[in-house]
Amino acid sequence: MSDIPATMTAIEISEPGGPQVLKPVTRPVPTPGPGEVLIKVAAAGINRPDVLQRMGNYAPPPGATDIPGLEIAGIVVAVGDFAGPPIGSRVCALVTGGGYAEYCLAPSGTCLSVPEVLRMTEAAAMPETLFTVWINLFERGFAADGDTVLVHGGTSGIGTMAILLGNLFGLEVIVTCGSDDKCAAAVELGAAHAINYKETDFVDAVDRWTEGRGVAVVLDMVGGDYVPRNLKCLAEEGRHVSIAVQRGASAEIPLFDLMRRRLTMTGSTLRPRNVEFKTMVADELAKTVWPYVEGNRLKPIIDATFPLAEAAAAHERLEAGDHVGKIVLTME
Repeated sequence: MSDIPATMTAIEISEPGGPQVLKPVTRPVPTPGPGEVLIKVAAAGINRPDVLQRMGNYAPPPGATDIPGLEIAGIVVAVGDFAGPPIGSRVCALVTGGGYAEYCLAPSGTCLSVPEVLRMTEAAAMPETLFTVWINLFERGFAADGDTVLVHGGTSGIGTMAILLGNLFGLEVIVTCGSDDKCAAAVELGAAHAINYKETDFVDAVDRWTEGRGVAVVLDMVGGDYVPRNLKCLAEEGRHVSIAVQRGASAEIPLFDLMRRRLTMTGSTLRPRNVEFKTMVADELAKTVWPYVEGNRLKPIIDATFPLAEAAAAHERLEAGDHVGKIVLTME
């Protein structure tokens, strides 16, 4: 580790609050332990959980760094042991924190090789959304070739990844968006249908689009009063998968309807899951999805990039809600 500096620039949450609390600081460069690699970060993706952490509403799991950032891409510069990718490898990785920095530790098992067809900014925008959509839409939601699914937030990082993956795996993806422009962008990306939820009742729109059949899966990041409405969109034996609760963490459920139509409600969070689980998911993605990445058939949608020092501006962009796709920090 002789050519690795002792310190690095990182972004710290100085206190809970708005984007302005994100401050560049000098921190020691971490040292990889067994099962870890040290990555010289080229780019880091920004995600909604980073905003929640910044506001003081989403503490890092025990043992994780307080530096925000859940996905990175860069070059492996040191290894804790010889189980993972070798020094010099181009990788992207899912991490429990630490991405907003010049160097970041990652579990060897959550690293995916970055092919030459993918820019580092693109690679950094993939792990969090790819893991989340794969686990929830395909594994928990059992979405399969020929299914119609409903995804809220169609132009978010999650929404755009759901559209792209859905197209590769034979899904008809219906999305909701907050403007006609965003609806048009979602359809251009490959959504079968996009509903402006500010002007149209999405329950009626789904009913009309599916000719009364409903959808096989709803991927929901809204929660609250959307949940009973989502259930109305489901076909018999349909699956409702919750991944966030932007409009509230509780909902009133019509249980008899759930029983009568044999609906399933499930959900998950990703960050607190153990390394073994995330490694298993990374292995599945390497086999099932990564060949499309290597074949230049799957790339994330990048809305904007910001230098590391402008993390506050990047958060402002995310919270304004005008973005289509991912926002990424770069270390250049």
